[in-house]
Amino acid sequence: MNTRRQDVDLHISERDLLRLTADMEEAHQSTLPALHAGAEELVDEVRAADVRRRGFLVGLGASAAAAFVLTGRTGSASAYAAEVSGPVKPSPYTGDLLVVALAVALENQAVCAYGAALKAATAGRLGKVPPAVATFAVTAMNQHAAHAKAWNAVLTGSGRPAIKGVPLSNQAATLKAIGAVDSVAGVARLALSLEEGAAQTYSFATTHVSSPAGIRTAAAIAPVEAQHAAILHFVLGEYPVQDTFLPLDKAASPALLTV
Repeated sequence: MNTRRQDVDLHISERDLLRLTADMEEAHQSTLPALHAGAEELVDEVRAADVRRRGFLVGLGASAAAAFVLTGRTGSASAYAAEVSGPVKPSPYTGDLLVVALAVALENQAVCAYGAALKAATAGRLGKVPPAVATFAVTAMNQHAAHAKAWNAVLTGSGRPAIKGVPLSNQAATLKAIGAVDSVAGVARLALSLEEGAAQTYSFATTHVSSPAGIRTAAAIAPVEAQHAAILHFVLGEYPVQDTFLPLDKAASPALLTV
């Protein structure tokens, strides 16, 4: 009976799944140099932008002080500058860094999902899990962790706090869904939704971020996420349809961030 269940859940031979997983890891490793180079360039771009912004604010403060002297207003020059410019409550994640923060959260969410699935498999809650499936899950989880680490390096290198955990408003629902699955197919279907969302988010980022380095970094990761999704389609017995351009209907919005 277990063998029958395995045949139902796994619509690809273990040999083929291991081969595709090895190809996936090779592709991931080949993108790492571009990923790290792009991340370093992005940090430099953000730092340069911060310097320009600080220079602008210093100039604004000087202008406010001059206006204070010329008009003879009472109160401090800094208070007058605040009156002119209005209250400023800067967020640690703005502009392109908001997309970077979202990317880290999505990668962490995938790591969490695969980790939970592996724990469920170890506890026997998924029935008989073919070893090749576990190998794929561990490989994909490690790749997501590597992506999260690279994006967090951009945040910390830019003087912003690293994203820890999964600060996404849909995380509670995702964890609930993971806890409800009881088969390899169920896990694959859930993982597929996360992988497609991540791939499409990166595709969206390539046309909606202003930083050239940010665009290159997102473009380097998107194919790896799409490859994860393609393999999961095979596991589910669905032939992945090739798209010249990834659709964007499943792309995550920065509004999901809770930080």
